[in-house]
Amino acid sequence: MTFVEDVLLTAAAVFVLTSLVGVFRIVRGPTMPDRVIAVNVVGSNVVIVIALLAAAIGEPGALDIALVYALLNFLLSIAISKFTVERGGVL
Repeated sequence: MTFVEDVLLTAAAVFVLTSLVGVFRIVRGPTMPDRVIAVNVVGSNVVIVIALLAAAIGEPGALDIALVYALLNFLLSIAISKFTVERGGVL
């Protein structure tokens, strides 16, 4: 492994740990907006991890997967927000 690959894999590991903190906030979040933001943060971190892994292993096709996942993450955030507002919650 080269130094660059090590740095990319280390950065991916840091983002995975950050996602675990987000999962904790999803489970224990006191309010629905906290949970919505945590879902968005975890989804964004997954996109970043996929992109870092794609760069580390030299597979540019995985960036397409990251792009599709980012779009789905955005739509999920909008859907959850709309659902919350319709049920009487305020974001």
